[in-house]
Amino acid sequence: MRILFITSNRIGDAVLSTGLLGHLVEAHPDARLTVACGPIAAPLLRAVPRLDRLIPLAKRSFARHWLSLWLACVGTRWDLVVDLRNSAVGRLVPSRRLATHRRLPGAHKVEEIAAVLGVSPAPAPRLWIDAAAEAEAERLLPARTHAAPILAPILALGPTANWPGKEWPSERFAELARRLTGPAGVLPGARVAVFAAGNEVARARPLLDALGGAAIDLTGRTDPLAAAACLRRAALYVGNDSGLMHIAAAVGTPTIGLFGPGWPEMYGPWGPRARAVVSAEPREALFARWKAGGAGLMDGIAVDAVEEAARTLCGAPALLSRG
Repeated sequence: MRILFITSNRIGDAVLSTGLLGHLVEAHPDARLTVACGPIAAPLLRAVPRLDRLIPLAKRSFARHWLSLWLACVGTRWDLVVDLRNSAVGRLVPSRRLATHRRLPGAHKVEEIAAVLGVSPAPAPRLWIDAAAEAEAERLLPARTHAAPILAPILALGPTANWPGKEWPSERFAELARRLTGPAGVLPGARVAVFAAGNEVARARPLLDALGGAAIDLTGRTDPLAAAACLRRAALYVGNDSGLMHIAAAVGTPTIGLFGPGWPEMYGPWGPRARAVVSAEPREALFARWKAGGAGLMDGIAVDAVEEAARTLCGAPALLSRG
């Protein structure tokens, strides 16, 4: 059986589609898979079981990327094509069955993607970590050393996003880290690791500076699957609405996503070990302020609210007061 799976260019959406991809892997143990996705997301899918081919779909002028994909796939008779991009390719390659994406109002993106094949309940996103990524994670975040057979747990922070308007202030991330890793925190004595994509390194710098030498700088790593392996080692991840947030949730790390001008009901981190903390300022007001050139769109999220979410997620008693 041969399956063609066409998914998103963006990391977050591609990760959210891995629940359905994992369902196909398990439901068709004799199948060989070809996966097409954006070049940034592609490394995250390189270890998909029984992967025949991974096709990075770099955008080209005049939609020539779709022509390239069609040329790569038209010579195969596919048993199933799952086209989450609703492209012409899905309709123009020979296949016994074609499944395309459609909007599902009121549903989370994971549920919307699962509905493409009528899968219910929606399977959770997942990532497959290969040996190279695991080795890199061990080098960057060792689980133990000769000098310390048991190392402190890791608090992972993701202070950046694809748009600065979705970034919680660095000083609040720093204060949160101090609280969570302090004697009364949910992760007393934890190591703090800061993550950011390569083009966002400069925006993560203020947090690294605020944390001083105590932070582990994991910004700008070139292998996103190694970043996923590192995130899997964390005891807790707190970050903005971003692809990193979805990676953390997909590898099973307790995850808190921070949302100001966004849609947590559709794009919140998925799973029982995930929470979204939403701005106290209404979304409509945030977007109106953004259109007017306003700043501080994430200021409606208090450190207290995120700390309380972390305590709930980690099963710690609630704080009665900070007065």
